[in-house]
Amino acid sequence: MLTGDELFARLRRLPDVEAPNLVAVDAADRLILDEAGAALAAAPAGTVAVIDDHYGALTLGVAVRHSASGIRVHQDSVVGERALAANAAREGLTDRYTTHDLGSDLLAGARVVLLQLPRSLAALTEIAEAAARYADPGVTVFAGGRDKHITPAMNEVLARCFTEVRASRGRQKSRVLTARGPIATEPTYPVTGTVPEAGLTVVAHGAAFAGPRLDIGTRFLLGFVPRLPRDARTAVDLGCGTGILAVAAARQLPGLRVTA
Repeated sequence: MLTGDELFARLRRLPDVEAPNLVAVDAADRLILDEAGAALAAAPAGTVAVIDDHYGALTLGVAVRHSASGIRVHQDSVVGERALAANAAREGLTDRYTTHDLGSDLLAGARVVLLQLPRSLAALTEIAEAAARYADPGVTVFAGGRDKHITPAMNEVLARCFTEVRASRGRQKSRVLTARGPIATEPTYPVTGTVPEAGLTVVAHGAAFAGPRLDIGTRFLLGFVPRLPRDARTAVDLGCGTGILAVAAARQLPGLRVTA
């Protein structure tokens, strides 16, 4: 029978970059799973949700360590999503989890939520509000990360959505914030703003870079949209964010098909 340590030794980062000094399982993954161990052992099937798993260590760690199934997963990164899928297929664990958008399908009735802390407070706000709104009233959130990326403001974000927030002791430069007692609040995200330079109303979720505003890079590139070849039929907007450039290009050339 596969053990957690054996699983972790075999996990890959692909399709992300791989190198001897780049790992698929970090100290935060291990600490989250250890801090949540008792809660995971007691959680009924189908009541565990995992958010922003980097490469599959959290999802597959729960599956192997606790023989869990019905794990619901949301990953903002498509690279992380594909890495989890590849690792699960290689270990024969594909049937242990399902993927969902951040919302009720992911979190309804969840008793345990495991989270790799995002660096953006806006992203954490959207996640915390969703967990407090949709999860079981007895839910416990275990949100972990590297010490250098954790700030006191993260405790404040969680405290607006949960009555109890505490930090674990550090281990290998990692820490876990544990939150209980959800407080239902009106959702902050998505947010809407106007971008006069593009003539657009922009809608953004918490993890969107620059939110509903126009960042300096997009502002610069907008100046090149009028120079698009008139005979162009397709365009690709890589790292499109909220899609300002994609929409501007489609407006410029009505016959253009844009992949954003």
